[in-house]
Amino acid sequence: MNYKEIAKETIGYLYKAHSSIRKSGIDEKLIALAELRVSQINGCAYCCSYHAKELLNFGFEQDIINRLPGWRHTKVFDVKQKLVLSWAEAVTYNNNDWQEAREKIFQHFTEREIIELTSSITLMNTLNKLRITLAEGD
Repeated sequence: MNYKEIAKETIGYLYKAHSSIRKSGIDEKLIALAELRVSQINGCAYCCSYHAKELLNFGFEQDIINRLPGWRHTKVFDVKQKLVLSWAEAVTYNNNDWQEAREKIFQHFTEREIIELTSSITLMNTLNKLRITLAEGD
C-alpha cells in the first residue's frame, strides 16, 4: 500500500517533524545513530539500510556501524553516543531503565537537545511501524 500517497497530508506532517528535528541544532550524527538503533530494534530493514548509509556519509566507518547492536560491549562509541543509544533503547523498549538513562542524559545534554532527541526517537518508532506494517516489500 502506498501509505505516503494515500494519507499524504498526515504522513507529510511526520516527515516535516523529522526535518524540523534535523534542523534543530542537535548533532545530526547523534540523531542518525539513534534512528539506526531504533530501526534495528524494530526490525525495519528499509530504515536500517537508510540510516546505515547516512552514518557512512557522516564519516562513520563501516566497522563502527557493524558494532552498533553490541554498543554496550565495545569502546568505539564515545560518552555522548552511548548516552544517546541508551536513551534510544530506554524510550523504545519503555522499560524500567529509562529513569536511570534520563538522569544520565540530563548531565550531558540541554533540555532542548533532549526534547529533540526524544522526539526523533519516538518519531522513528512511528515511521518504522508504518513502514513495516503498511509498505509493500522492499
